[in-house]
Amino acid sequence: MQMTSAELTDLMIDSAQNAIITTEEEFNLTLDGSEQSIDLVDDVILSWLGRYKDQALEENAVFTICNIYGAYIGEIFRNKVGGTWAYDESDPDAPYVVLNYAGNTYAFAGICYQRLVNDSQVSARSYYDQALANNMQ
Repeated sequence: MQMTSAELTDLMIDSAQNAIITTEEEFNLTLDGSEQSIDLVDDVILSWLGRYKDQALEENAVFTICNIYGAYIGEIFRNKVGGTWAYDESDPDAPYVVLNYAGNTYAFAGICYQRLVNDSQVSARSYYDQALANNMQ
């Protein structure tokens, strides 16, 4: 069953709120919805590895971590410039949520995945800044 656009938006808002609550509970850090707080997201993503080691890389944990922080960053972007959440089903075996804006698609959860799983040098903040720059020219 496919979600409506409104249901998906509500889910992403709830997921962003989960990022705020979880970060406070796990790391005693406050995500305040500001662009500056995205710097904290980069740190927190790696903190999951520091605290939970291999458990943070289990499939369900990766999915949850990447989706809540991707939603958090995406909601900051959406509140600043706009956009709509959508499913990218180009790979039917691995659909994922993206934010569409002005003809571009942003995979904020995907960049969190890259930082968590593949390369700790990848920055969600840099990705956000580039997405913003693409739309502020």
